[in-house]
Amino acid sequence: MEMTLRWYGSKFDSVTLEQIRQIPGVTGVITTLYGTEPGEVWKREEIRKMKQEVEKAGLRLSGIESVNVHEAIKAGLPERDKYIENYCETLKNLGEEDIHFVCYNFMPVFDWTRTELVRKREDGSTVLAYNQKTVDALKPEEMFDSIGKDTNGFVMPGWEPERLQKVKELFALYQGMDEETLFDNLQYFLEKIMPVCDRYNINMGIHPDDPAWSVFGLPRIIINKENILKVMKMVDNPHNGVTFCTGSFGTNRNNDLPDMIRSLKGRIHFAHIRNLRFHSVEDFEEAAHLSSDGSFDMYEIVKAFYESGFDGSIRPDHGRMIWGEEAMPGYGLYDRALGATYISGLWEAIKKSETS
Repeated sequence: MEMTLRWYGSKFDSVTLEQIRQIPGVTGVITTLYGTEPGEVWKREEIRKMKQEVEKAGLRLSGIESVNVHEAIKAGLPERDKYIENYCETLKNLGEEDIHFVCYNFMPVFDWTRTELVRKREDGSTVLAYNQKTVDALKPEEMFDSIGKDTNGFVMPGWEPERLQKVKELFALYQGMDEETLFDNLQYFLEKIMPVCDRYNINMGIHPDDPAWSVFGLPRIIINKENILKVMKMVDNPHNGVTFCTGSFGTNRNNDLPDMIRSLKGRIHFAHIRNLRFHSVEDFEEAAHLSSDGSFDMYEIVKAFYESGFDGSIRPDHGRMIWGEEAMPGYGLYDRALGATYISGLWEAIKKSETS
């Protein structure tokens, strides 16, 4: 496996490439052309410039997170073919720049949902958190206002103000849509892009829905073992794969994460590893990566990846804000660096125990 860190670019991220390079074991970054609009073609020269900046710092550009899918594609609108053509052009340009992995999601309207960005824990750190009762008390258009003051001045991915100004229009696109229709729209999209993925050897990793249940009545489909295996079977191409996010799949307490990892052998192209602490089934907060700090057995999770032969990129996902750091909530340097070294330590111990 390759240990990586997510990086938003020098114009948007408080964490520098030089700092990332100093984290033991981290050799690559997962990044994006942050600021591009869904449906926009990524220009090859911009991709090359981004890649060169990463490589100059002594790191590898290991993949893209995310090339966002336009709502017209998710909603199955007549104009979706135009945006799929643009998506294919972006994939072609990435492939020609020797970039062969793309993470994406197929969540309607909200890429992820949290009700707090700075919930204070007993150790003094702050974390992202979710409480279903809070969501139930809000209208969709009130979500941004409820957390916008806690972003530390950063634009949160998937919560761009200009996008959320259109939240009512976005909700209207999905009025009456059920899960099967969303599955159909995903299948249509995947079948259209797979020839480009085959030609340029690009692995697509769909990210699970976060949280793994319907929010504000919107359909959610990437939520459990049954549904993710359905996606793998309906477009049975090795380039059609998964970004396995333990935190997102783990929001559903019925999901057996190690079992799901093993069931997806060969189709997991990227892994987000993080821990959650649950106060109730629908009230959780993000935790340190250490097993004892949350509700997941991180040893068993990492062991499942190892025993499945996983050889893709891993990144420690959202961390706590600690030691007075000011950064994009969840994406500071310090706790994610601790997470990277912890996961690397687990991997080394498992590897040595398996080969001894």
